[in-house]
Amino acid sequence: MLQMEEATNIDINELLTIPMSELQFRFTTSRGPGGQHANRTASRVTLLFDISSSPSLDETQRSLLLSKLESRIDNKGIVSVEVQDSRSQLQNREIAVERFRSLISAALVQPKKRRSTRPSRAVKEQRLAAKKRKSAVKKERGSKWPSEG
Repeated sequence: MLQMEEATNIDINELLTIPMSELQFRFTTSRGPGGQHANRTASRVTLLFDISSSPSLDETQRSLLLSKLESRIDNKGIVSVEVQDSRSQLQNREIAVERFRSLISAALVQPKKRRSTRPSRAVKEQRLAAKKRKSAVKKERGSKWPSEG
């Protein structure tokens, strides 16, 4: 786990580091069972990151994140990560930062360009030979049975 006091920057990949000062945290009461502890402590953590106005991102990174994380971003360009796994606010905060890091790093991976290929001559010949065999089998079926008419 990540120690919050020590970490002032979040290393996403070798090209991108986001300072903790760009992240906002909201704390609310957690849902579900837990009795009085759940009712009184604000252990649920919501991490907010403004993609549209972050100075850490360049334009290509920003456009890639906005397109890939479109379903997780609100209309202001803010992505949020909610965590309520633990009873501890600190642990939930660490989990939220880790999930944020993996979410952003996965979204920044650019897919490889597809290189169009053609089937080889041997593959084409095999396909045609298979079609001829299948055709012959089907043609043979019809000649076995005398036609009634």
